[in-house]
Order: sequence, then structure tokens, then C-alpha cells
Amino acid sequence: MRFRLLKKNFIAVVALLAVLLTLLYVMFGAKVVGSVEGVTETAKFDYGTIISMRTSVYDSNFKQLIQNAERFPLEPEMVLAVQVHNRPAYLQMLIRSLENVKGIDKALVIFSHDYFSEQITQMVKEIAFCKVLQIFFPYSTQLYPSEFPGQDHRDCARDISKADALRAGCLNAEHPDSYGHYREASITQTKHHWWWKLHFVFERVKVLQGYKRFVVFLEEDNYLLPDFHHFFHAMVELRKIDCADCDVLALGNHKGTADFRELSSKTETAGWMSTKHNMGTGISRELYYKLMGCNKEFCTYDDYNWDWTLQNLSGTCISKPLKVLVALGSRVLHTGDCGLHQKDECRPEVAQQRVAEALKETESALFVPQLAIKAQSPADHQPHVKNGGWGDVRDHALCINYAARL
Repeated sequence: MRFRLLKKNFIAVVALLAVLLTLLYVMFGAKVVGSVEGVTETAKFDYGTIISMRTSVYDSNFKQLIQNAERFPLEPEMVLAVQVHNRPAYLQMLIRSLENVKGIDKALVIFSHDYFSEQITQMVKEIAFCKVLQIFFPYSTQLYPSEFPGQDHRDCARDISKADALRAGCLNAEHPDSYGHYREASITQTKHHWWWKLHFVFERVKVLQGYKRFVVFLEEDNYLLPDFHHFFHAMVELRKIDCADCDVLALGNHKGTADFRELSSKTETAGWMSTKHNMGTGISRELYYKLMGCNKEFCTYDDYNWDWTLQNLSGTCISKPLKVLVALGSRVLHTGDCGLHQKDECRPEVAQQRVAEALKETESALFVPQLAIKAQSPADHQPHVKNGGWGDVRDHALCINYAARL
């Protein structure tokens, strides 16, 4: 009798262990699923319906499958976070530039999507030269095409007057922006995505829980020069020695390659300016926590641009204005000639030609042995006229809740 009980208990324990091992494999062991010619396969994303895409987004963000983790097992020396929308030709240029960065095998590149397509996901899946993580903005207008945070048909038209909106009884009649305009979902999405991505990278990406270096934030229409990794580390070291109070790294600027040979090894310090420092932006965990202290102020400021909103916070909610260490010889090129702020047609072939010319211009001046600070400007608060487009209280509430709902 006693033997039978022991036997039953043994079987029960074995069964329980089997269930636990299966669960552990599903949750953790599936981070690297397999490989074809060295390219790690990732979880299947179901594009069939809106509901299936929402499920896939949740599942992917929870599992966080790392591509190429077996090939590159060491902790990353550099983390890049790329905000991706729906310009695959420009994203392809960025990926090519990443492949040509010396030392990219020591990096983790996070692609954060707010538009979901097999073409774009497959482009990223094919990367074999570094570790890759794909994350997905769960409040994309693509996932909510006819309700908030997308454009609800009951929302007020952009240019209707408040008096007419109140008479019509449209949903957000009480909340136009500072200029009397009502929200456009396509305009608000970029700021939403940027703030959610900042939270997710620093709070939810499991492999970064012990990461203490800067994360460099990029966009799909950026192009990195081949010495980006080398320059990043040189800039971090320069900050330690000569600019310990610098809050932000700006590895790109909007001057392109003008005077690159002369400026390649030079930097400057300045107060945060949206139009100058929003490309290749390096943010530390320390600065992230400062920004979280201004969560409400960021999310309620009536400007649909994340970078202009930061400019408002610098010197107001963040009492000490943000000080930036800026690369005068930009290591990030801007290829985009279309998108949210450009109304022209996309011409990636022209952008590619400009990139080829820039690479020739800069080739002989890359991989400088040492950096120096050429000029130091005071880090003052830079007031500006808000751009509006962010007056709806629903946007404010959703944005504020990213800290809790990711």
C-alpha cells in the first residue's frame, strides 16, 4: 500500500515537473527559436485581422525574442532604439548603414514599430550582423482605426469652431488645442510612440535591466556613418572627463557633412534645442528618471512634437536646463524627404545618391583617435511658441498612463 502511494506521488511529481519545464520553455527558452543560415527566426506575427494583430503585439512585447542571441552572447556595449513607421525604403537604407558600422556586432538594435506589415518585419528579421529586438507600439492607429487613439468618426473635424463643435455634440468638443483645432490621430501618434518607447526600453526590456550606458534614439530615415560605434564610445569618454554635467548626447546634427573633415573630431556643449539635437539622441537612465518626474508635464503640453516638448521641460519642470554634448561632425545623416513634416513625395533613390556622396566626402576623416570640445554655450532654457495639436484630454490621459500600462 505504501509503495503504491509513493509510486502515485512520484508520478504526480514527474507530471508537475513536466508542466513546469514546458511553461519555462515557452516563457524563456523560446527567446531564440532557430536559425536559417545564421539568421534567427522570431515568433510568428499574425496580420490577418485587427484582433489578431493586437494579440501578436501583446505576445511579442511580452516574450521579447532576441534575434541572433546565440551568435552574439555577450552583453551589448551600445543600444540603439529605432522608431519605425511605414517607409520601408528608408528603413532598408538604415539597415544597410548599420551593417557597415564597425563594431555593430557588439550592439543591440531595438526596432519599435507603430505600423505592422510583413514586409517591414521581414526586413528586420533578415538582419544577421547583431542582436535585434522588435517591439510594437500597442496603441497604434492601425490597431484602432475607428476609435481612440485612432480617428473616431464621432470626433470633431480638425477645423470646426468650438461653438459649432458643441452644437454638433462631437466627442471632443470641449478640448481643442491652443489654436482652436481638434486632434488628428495621424499627427498625435509620433509623440505617443516616442514616449511609450522611452518607457518600454528603460523599464520593460528584460535584457537591459542592468544596462547603465546611454541608449541612442534614432528614426527610420536616419543613416549611420561607419565609425558610429567608435565615435559613440569616444563621446561617452569625453563626457566623463570634460562634461560630466552633460545630460544628453547628440551624435547627429542637421548640417549634414558640411566641413566634415575639419569638424570630425570636434564637439560642443549647448542647451537642448529641438531643431538641433533631435537626431541620434543619447539618453541615459539617469535622464530617463528625470523625465519620468515630468510625466504629467510632458503629456499635457500642447505640442505634438516630442522634441519641442522636451525643450519646454528643459528649464521648467526640469529645473536645470538640459545640457547637450553635440557632435559637430555628424555621425547620423537624415535621408527622409517625406513624412510627418515633409509633404513632398518620397524619393529614396535621390536620398541614396546623397548618402553615397556623403560617404565619399567623409571616408578619410572617420575613426578619429580623440575628441575635443570646441565651444561651450550656456545651457539656458529656450522658450518657444508651442505648436499645438495636443489639446485632447484623451491623449493626455493615455500618455500619462504609459508609465503604468505598457
